[in-house]
Amino acid sequence: MSEVGKKRIVILGAGFAGLKLARELKQSDNKIFLIDRHNYHQFQPLMYQVATSRLEPSSISFPLRKVFQHEKNVHVRLATVEGIDTYSKMVYTNNFDIKYDKLIIAIGCTTNYFGNERLKEYAMPMKSVTESMALRNRILLTFEKALYTPEKDLKAMMNFVIVGGGPTGVELAGAIAEMKKFILPKDYPDMDFSNLNIFLIEGTDATLISMSENAQKFSRKYLEELGVIVKTNTLVSDYDGDVVTFQDGGKIETKNVVWAAGVKGNLLDGLKGDYLVRGNRLKVDRFNEIEGLEDVYAIGDIAYMETEKYPRGHPQLANVAINQAKNLAQNIIKGNDNKDKWTPFEYIDKGSMATVGKKRAVVDLPNYKFQGWFAWITWMAVHFWLILSVKNKLVIFINWMMSYFNNDSTLRIILRAKKSKTSDKSMTMKT
Repeated sequence: MSEVGKKRIVILGAGFAGLKLARELKQSDNKIFLIDRHNYHQFQPLMYQVATSRLEPSSISFPLRKVFQHEKNVHVRLATVEGIDTYSKMVYTNNFDIKYDKLIIAIGCTTNYFGNERLKEYAMPMKSVTESMALRNRILLTFEKALYTPEKDLKAMMNFVIVGGGPTGVELAGAIAEMKKFILPKDYPDMDFSNLNIFLIEGTDATLISMSENAQKFSRKYLEELGVIVKTNTLVSDYDGDVVTFQDGGKIETKNVVWAAGVKGNLLDGLKGDYLVRGNRLKVDRFNEIEGLEDVYAIGDIAYMETEKYPRGHPQLANVAINQAKNLAQNIIKGNDNKDKWTPFEYIDKGSMATVGKKRAVVDLPNYKFQGWFAWITWMAVHFWLILSVKNKLVIFINWMMSYFNNDSTLRIILRAKKSKTSDKSMTMKT
């Protein structure tokens, strides 16, 4: 097909869904534009290891242009999407405007503070590499400042409160607890870390509520073995930067609150119809086309699809996003003229897992549940396999092996970037 006759497919977002779709379509007879505000793909499942100084950001970040440097059909564009016009089939960004034949929205989710502005102001999120780096700096600076902080002010500083008992909260709590046990006493021999408390707050009656009872029981057991104070059936009502307050009236003095309690879809101007459902997700049909719109699709965490097996939508997991992208790519390649041959999406659950620390993990497979050392090895193997580049696999493997044998890392470096003096306000173009 000539360049003139090619359909222009615009993909918004280079997360698991958007990146997978672009890779699946790279050899098709289409012109693919992949737009993201970052020039890299970030591997979210390992962000907590960046936050706790186990991995460097570059280990879980992959330059998009490197991924597609030999693909002439895929064009990477760095921009922030500001809105879309589904009538004229236009996407508007801070740097350029672009017309599309098909639009795929894969912009994922952001932290959900449930309307609490004070939580948004004072609590620390962990939904991106930059946020993970900020959290790493915060953790390390806390202990540096604790060396010269008066004893009367130490209590709040040495209380770490993690809100949200899902995989992110559980894994982060376990990692900080291992820092307390194995690393911090060596780095700060003149400090007493018996006063360092790690709280995990969960609003439901169990950690890992979306997993099996086996996973819930053992994840809590492992956390408590590491010294984490787990509070279930506890809801946060407020946090003012000094004290976190719960709906039952309880309080904890703390300077460090990490918010891992929920997500909501990223909103776009131009998408505010009946297809916008709970959690700012976009309602799609079985082919991931947004209901009521033509040639506009949503995949990944932003998409809400009701099926017989998932009447309340699919879980917001990487495996769902990847498989939606694969299915949509196959349908797009068949073409609009063969829509009667398109395959509806059906998610096959291959299981879920979470790690709580060294030799402590839980795995739920469709027909088998297990925990402990073998689950931990399984967790590492799966995540190692999902990493994109050979170089990154090697770096992560070396870091994991060093950490396994000496319970330490060499990555506890505080890096604080200065604000750039340059501006991209004049970089506006039409594509």
